[in-house]
Amino acid sequence: ATGSTGTSTTNVSSFAANTTGALIGVIVLGTDVPLPSDQTLSGGITVDGTNTIFTVPNAGRYLITYGVNLTAALLLSTRLIINGSANTASTITPILSASQFNNTIIVSLAAASTIKLQLFGLLGAATLLPGSAGATLTIVQVS
Repeated sequence: ATGSTGTSTTNVSSFAANTTGALIGVIVLGTDVPLPSDQTLSGGITVDGTNTIFTVPNAGRYLITYGVNLTAALLLSTRLIINGSANTASTITPILSASQFNNTIIVSLAAASTIKLQLFGLLGAATLLPGSAGATLTIVQVS
């Protein structure tokens, strides 16, 4: 026998990428990464007109993953900005130059929370890999 069907939260999910090979001018305090490519938004997750700010519809726990792939190794850092504040657990600050950055967190969010992917810690330019996953962001409500 099977039990009753419960409410699914994973239908609240999104994926977005930047596959354009964008040149991003990075400032020390942080530059948001636009994710205009291959957007799949469901369950009420939205993105603003700059393709940088993602908003979740419901309060709950969310699995958030991101990746950044550059054409050259740079001594810069990556992080998620959640509701205007840097999320420490999502931050990658290498001690040597790197060209790939990946991280996964689970975080409790309020309804209408905002999420941005950001490069920071360098005054210069970073080029995302063209024609591939230069940058990605996945958001899934898990409970």
